[in-house]
Amino acid sequence: MSSIVSSPIVLDGIAIAGQIKSELAAEVEAARERGYVPGLAVILVGEVPASQIYVRSKVKTCGELGIYSEMHTPPASVTTEELLALVASLNARENIDGILIQLPLPAHVDTSRLLEAVMPEKDVDGFHPVNAGRLLSGSPMEEILAPCTPAGIMEILRRSKIQIRGKRAVVIGRSNIVGKPAAAMLINASATVTVCHSQTADLGAITREADIVVAAIGKAGFVSAEMVKPGATIIDVGMNPISTEAELQKFFPGNATRRAAFEKRGSTLMGDVDPAAFAISGAYTPVPGGVGALTIAMLMANTVKAARLRRA
Repeated sequence: MSSIVSSPIVLDGIAIAGQIKSELAAEVEAARERGYVPGLAVILVGEVPASQIYVRSKVKTCGELGIYSEMHTPPASVTTEELLALVASLNARENIDGILIQLPLPAHVDTSRLLEAVMPEKDVDGFHPVNAGRLLSGSPMEEILAPCTPAGIMEILRRSKIQIRGKRAVVIGRSNIVGKPAAAMLINASATVTVCHSQTADLGAITREADIVVAAIGKAGFVSAEMVKPGATIIDVGMNPISTEAELQKFFPGNATRRAAFEKRGSTLMGDVDPAAFAISGAYTPVPGGVGALTIAMLMANTVKAARLRRA
């Protein structure tokens, strides 16, 4: 008796982000008809090339959706007190619904103090302790501002009709930005969740029990095929450049597309999951084109949500 092995489903983050942006554009237009325009202020300190690229992309997306945006670019020498004064001025403005502080900040700036100075109602990154507490307490997602990458993960699962309720989920990584909030969101969606990290003993034994694996540990190819249960859903949050021939041969042997990218740029991007694990999965997010594509879309969603909740 022969069995049919189905190919894994590729969870297309770019397509899902497109759906979300289309919905948001309609909501922004409806808000305009009600007399207001959602507004986002971005604070970009210094001249970090990667941060500049991210911020330009965020501002561009605001324009595409009809969201008002403005960028504040204090020099790298700016003090914590000066930044606190800027945040206070933005907190007080009625036409600014969301405040985003692009990280990382210079070492001399007190990042925690600055992030906590943003009004929770305008914290579109979802990093404020008040918003973290609301997430942990199980408040409905429609009523809180949650971190963008974990919120994007949940949108991918929901829109792809991946069952969460009653499933076993393993989150690899315990950061405040991804791992912890992703675990909280999965718990709130009635999954049974285990959080693992670099110090977890016999990690593979735990991940092999998971129906859903969220890899957010920041190490290229860390999750091997031997660590994944056949048919599991893999959410790969990693964004790691690989720049050696040995790594290319290890993770992408015979892959002409990756070879071409590698030879053109001197590197290619991969996630925290070995592509060999994708082959035995039931569904997975590719890198690039998976979770990363959702982050800006969810920032826009938080900005529109913040505007709506502030006027409710």
